[in-house]
Amino acid sequence: MELTLLFLIGFLPLLIGSIAYSGVTLPRVFGSNMVLQRDMQTPIWGWASPGEEITITLSAEAEDVKPVTTTAVADTDGNWQVKLPAMAAGGPYTLRIKGSNTLELTNVLFGEVWVCSGQSNMEWPVSISNDSEEEIAAAMYPKIRLFHIPRVPSGLPQQDVEADWSETTPETIPNFSAVAYYFGRKLYKNLDIPIGLINTSWGGTRIEPWTPPVGFAGVPALASINKEVKDIHANYRAQLPEKINAIEAWITETRKALETDAQLKPMPDNTHPLMDAGRPTALYNGMVHPIIPYAIRGALWYQGESNHQDGMIYHEKMKALINGWREVWGQGDFPFYFVQLAPFNYSNQEEGQFFLPQIWEAQTATLALPNTGMAVTTDIGNPKDVHPRNKQGVGRRLALWALAKDYGRDDVTYSGPLYKSMAVEGNTIRLTFDHVGSGLTSRDKKPLTWFQIAGEDKEFVEAQATIDGDTVVVSSDAIANPVAVRFGWHQSAEPNFMNKEGLPASPFRTDSW
Repeated sequence: MELTLLFLIGFLPLLIGSIAYSGVTLPRVFGSNMVLQRDMQTPIWGWASPGEEITITLSAEAEDVKPVTTTAVADTDGNWQVKLPAMAAGGPYTLRIKGSNTLELTNVLFGEVWVCSGQSNMEWPVSISNDSEEEIAAAMYPKIRLFHIPRVPSGLPQQDVEADWSETTPETIPNFSAVAYYFGRKLYKNLDIPIGLINTSWGGTRIEPWTPPVGFAGVPALASINKEVKDIHANYRAQLPEKINAIEAWITETRKALETDAQLKPMPDNTHPLMDAGRPTALYNGMVHPIIPYAIRGALWYQGESNHQDGMIYHEKMKALINGWREVWGQGDFPFYFVQLAPFNYSNQEEGQFFLPQIWEAQTATLALPNTGMAVTTDIGNPKDVHPRNKQGVGRRLALWALAKDYGRDDVTYSGPLYKSMAVEGNTIRLTFDHVGSGLTSRDKKPLTWFQIAGEDKEFVEAQATIDGDTVVVSSDAIANPVAVRFGWHQSAEPNFMNKEGLPASPFRTDSW
């Protein structure tokens, strides 16, 4: 009776540790064909009967590699966890988990694991991206492993997902994230080690549902969201006794109805208010929490279209997301690389033309967080399509950040020019940049585009911009005493300014008007 009641009111996932297990159980993120993170201790966890002894053995097919064995005892709630020692890239291995039963996971590799998340442009599959037929036919990479988490929101943190690891083949790649795949393929071709890609994304979603409560709690500017989440949980708990009584009465009544063939009534609603995919924490609970603390190298993020009117508050939300994920994962400031949104005409109304530039500004500001990176896409978008098809370029640019920052490739230029400073020189303004690479240039060899300049009246006019060494000099005959410059400050802007490595400059403004 009690267990039936708990199931009916939706508590089974939360009480999974207190249920009497008939044997050892693992979350689905552990499975045959998986990639475990190399060069760091690797948590392995699961559930068993309280007090059950579990032996975990990692053995290699190669005879000269000694097996690794460790043990655990399930606690009073049935939870257990061990940490495998740091292992070098390679495999395949077999992982055996033995208690009252034995689980055997085969074809396990150690390599680099990345979590890839966001909304539709991260979810966007290979099958409807550029050159899809050729890309799918060529997708024979048995050492690139894929784990695709299904769309499942939850009002409360979940412990598992319905997904499985698979090798990359023409059969498995069509519906997988194109950005994640092209990122992973670039890493694999450069590092020649196994790559594990965990895709957890959902089109049309805002950033707030992906953020854990601790993320909101750590950002004062988001105090109202933090309070909302706390209040909803507190109210839900306060209402549970009444809900339980109603469900108990329904069970009694329903049993009688089944015996007498009387009309059945629907079960009283017990939906958590944060269950909706648009509510804060809902996607974190259902699509991220279940894989924590699976060891990873870092995370990729492609999202913002659904928050494109947020302005600089989006920067605060990015802080909450990044710091929140890092806090719950417990791996320190792991790499977090994100995509700056591509140009797109969100609105034909003039007042809407600057929403997107302000998101670009918020995304650029997020680079102040440690161990972050941003792939600029102003040259590979489509102002008429919010889903640009060139996902190869996006994945490659994210991979450049990882290769340079995480894999010691000193010869890799990983960013286009980022605005650094300005100086007024008579009737011109000289701009300096970080990440000039081997030099500044124009993508089409034509004069630089999308530069504007303004005087004290704050009225911007089109400007001439000339590359002078590693700087750009901006001027206009209409502005005798300039005070500010803007570059690419329009939602449909596709500027031609880049470095000689072909990476475009990020839009910016020198003013704060």
